[in-house]
Amino acid sequence: MLWIIFMLLLFISSMEMLTQNRWKKQASAGLLENCTGCVLCSEDNGCITCHQRLFLLIWRDGIRQYGMCVHTCPPGYFGVRGLEVNRCTKCRSPSCESCFSRDFCMKCKDKFYLHKGQCFRQCPPSTTVQPGTRECQEMCEPGPWSEWSTCTHEGRTCGCKWGLETRVREVAGAAKEEGAVCPALLETRRCRMRKHCPGGEHHTA
Repeated sequence: MLWIIFMLLLFISSMEMLTQNRWKKQASAGLLENCTGCVLCSEDNGCITCHQRLFLLIWRDGIRQYGMCVHTCPPGYFGVRGLEVNRCTKCRSPSCESCFSRDFCMKCKDKFYLHKGQCFRQCPPSTTVQPGTRECQEMCEPGPWSEWSTCTHEGRTCGCKWGLETRVREVAGAAKEEGAVCPALLETRRCRMRKHCPGGEHHTA
């Protein structure tokens, strides 16, 4: 009878050890999966420090904080290399998809426009949307139009019925930034010429 009880206890003990070993393997596998690239890792919070070339990405889920080691930071973050740890730091603006620093955006999310490192719902005054991108481009501010020129046709001011006259406007150097979009700086229009030139010479149109 004692022998049967001993064997039963031995069987129960073996089953408990087997169950514990399986649980430890599963926990280790889960831990390793969450700790890829880590130097130090917490079972509850993931990576604490990463290998030298990787960035530590930290995010919150409710009151819990999680860490992960990544090669490149995800959208909305930028990488900062440090002496002890490289971190993914979040862009300050929630409308920024990628940034160079905390306050300088390089690409905005949909429905936003980029201008000088900031994201806007619409381009600021004196700027316009650059074709093919969601970036705002400076508009240069030209001066006033000049007076219309003398009516001419092929360099002559008489002898034809119709000619062309032009007017121009200039942009001050300070008002025209590199790559700025400028409106028309020259206009032409048809004009009537004197059909008869001085001296009585007549040219048909």
